This record gives sequence, C-alpha cells and structure tokens, in this order.
Amino acid sequence: MNLNQIINMILRQVMHRLVRGGVNAGIDAASSLGKKQRRRSPQAGPDRYGQGADEATRAEMGQQQQTSAEERERIRRIRQARRAARAADNKH
Repeated sequence: MNLNQIINMILRQVMHRLVRGGVNAGIDAASSLGKKQRRRSPQAGPDRYGQGADEATRAEMGQQQQTSAEERERIRRIRQARRAARAADNKH
C-alpha cells in the first residue's frame, strides 16, 4: 500500500466520523424541538410521582387524582348514553 492510499483511507475515516457526528447532533436537536429542557433543582416542587412533596402537597395531589377519576367516570357515563342512543336509533 502506498502513502497516497494510506492518507486517503485515514481521511475517509475522519470524514465519516465527522459526518456521522453531525448527523447525530442534528437528529438530537430535531428530536428535542418540541420539548423544553429543564433541570429540576432540589428546591423545585414535587415531581409527577409525588417525590419531594410535603404532606399538604401530597393531599392536594390526591384530591386532583380523585377529581380526575370523577371526571373520567362522568365522561364514561356520557359516552355510554351516546352509544345507547345510537343503538336505539339504529333499531328503527
């Protein structure tokens, strides 16, 4: 192998690594366009699992979960009524 071939081989490898790194960086940037990157500090409030929350905050989160369960039940009843109405209309 002569010196020209060795230099070409090394340049090809270097260029391949540079292009691959650029493509990876572009894909990472594009995938995080819709996401806000934020770092949680220890002073931040509770996370979505209630970790780091005090008792009052946990009680509030429990109330929100209960409210959302009631809301889901209300929506379920509405959907059942609509299905029943459609089924009654289809029988005629």
